[in-house]
Amino acid sequence: MSTARTTDDALFRRTDPALGDFQIRPLDPTRDAELLHRWVTDPKATFWMMGDSRLEDVEREYMRIAAHPHHDAFLGLHRGVPAFLMERYDPRHVELPGLYEPEPGDVGMHFLTAPTDAPVSGFTRAVITTVMAALFDDPATARVVVEPDVRNTAVHALNEAVGFVPVREIDKPEKRALLSVCTREQFTAATTAGGTTV
Repeated sequence: MSTARTTDDALFRRTDPALGDFQIRPLDPTRDAELLHRWVTDPKATFWMMGDSRLEDVEREYMRIAAHPHHDAFLGLHRGVPAFLMERYDPRHVELPGLYEPEPGDVGMHFLTAPTDAPVSGFTRAVITTVMAALFDDPATARVVVEPDVRNTAVHALNEAVGFVPVREIDKPEKRALLSVCTREQFTAATTAGGTTV
């Protein structure tokens, strides 16, 4: 099992007004594989499409991502405890090549919150806000692009809450997806009320 790490290796930090400290650090495919395996094979992670994966399958997949020039994975922590998975990719080369018209500064994103028997109100929204803030922390990021399963209505609502606008449905090999985009300005407008990030 992965344990909490010190803040020294955090790439990004955000303090949520209600839920406190969030951090994002690089994913270690070997050390974090057992933790990730529990998360991605949980029934609540059905749209992650790794439900039947063995531990070695998960480690192999994240080793592949670590070696990929256009795909990265990160572990998110809440108050020092691993709590979510984040992936960043270049949609010109991963997930969406040939399926949409890319623009300069486009970045693709996936996220998964850890399964829990004690859900905290607003937690998943705080996670996606943290993920988006981390992506826009890079000045080169102009727009975030996502392609969730059309049936994943819960994530569509979360996406809308942080500024995503649906573009159209697209057919991918593994699913029918709702292509959606969020500019830096849309994210700021959606997550700022009276100057306070929510």
